[in-house]
Amino acid sequence: MAYPNTSVLTANVSSTTDAFDSGGNIYRPFSVFSVLTLTLLAMLVVATFVWNLLVLVTILRVRTFHRVPHNLVASMAISDVMVAALVMPLSLVHELNGRLWKLGRVLCQVWISFDVLCCTASIWNVTAIALDRYWSITRHLQYTLKTRKKISNVMIALTWLLSSIISLSPLFGWGRTYSEGMKCQMSQEPSYTIFSTFGAFYLPLCVVLFVYWKIYKAAKFRIGSRKTNTITPMAEVKEETRPQMVFTVRHATVTFQTDGDTWREQKEKKAALMVGILIGVFVLCWIPFFITELIVPLCSCDIPPIWKSIFLWLGYSNSFFNPLIYTAFNKNYNNALRNLFSRQR
Repeated sequence: MAYPNTSVLTANVSSTTDAFDSGGNIYRPFSVFSVLTLTLLAMLVVATFVWNLLVLVTILRVRTFHRVPHNLVASMAISDVMVAALVMPLSLVHELNGRLWKLGRVLCQVWISFDVLCCTASIWNVTAIALDRYWSITRHLQYTLKTRKKISNVMIALTWLLSSIISLSPLFGWGRTYSEGMKCQMSQEPSYTIFSTFGAFYLPLCVVLFVYWKIYKAAKFRIGSRKTNTITPMAEVKEETRPQMVFTVRHATVTFQTDGDTWREQKEKKAALMVGILIGVFVLCWIPFFITELIVPLCSCDIPPIWKSIFLWLGYSNSFFNPLIYTAFNKNYNNALRNLFSRQR
């Protein structure tokens, strides 16, 4: 999500091959460090696109995936594919040009708009998946398939609506996305900064942290309250039907719940673990970027460009981790992917 002018620091100063940009900054666009860095970033772009595309193809080809919660996963994969296809390549070009925008004002506005739209949608899709898992774990009796389908469709619609509002607002005069000196950056208007950062990150962050706290609390309550319901063995009872006839009756122990986890509990534990890892990676990837995005415009301060670039691409990498985390905890996806490749052979 390229709010400020961000990029990877392309080089250190060199005595013979130094070049000067229009702002007087010295950089060497093709140093060993920059080549390695840009190669890794290009690999990240390709891997993010391919992996999310595989998830989408799997959902489309397998009929059992044409329902919740796979529609939420498909929405997340679409947003992450768009990040890889429409946002990351232009950001990579931005890096190659030494942090200067040479593609014109119109393409700058398009790039920034898609950047904010896709990254915000990806973040809110993670939030929607966490909410769906929370309701399916804590309210599995009330959260029926019909209800789940309606709620998931509403969450998907709200995700893309809110993302569109945040991304398109600058096009209607709320700050500028392009400034002179070949800089392409999101609006630095303080009011828009607060609105966009809270709408794109801090609000979903509060939601996912609250959701996972409730999931943890529910799981802890179930473990504490789970007891084995048994009828304790009774002592031997001697019953006399006749004076000369005696027999012994032993009451067997009846157990209604075994000491091991039930199938539903195992499934809920796996879902809770998946949501926890998904949320943890989401927070680690995006929180450095959004902290700087909120603080820098408000305090009129700045940070070194290399850190801006690191924070930006760390946020982009969340689109790579999302499908990996989800498919790692779902055997059906793994089997479907294997079948997809085996058919191609």
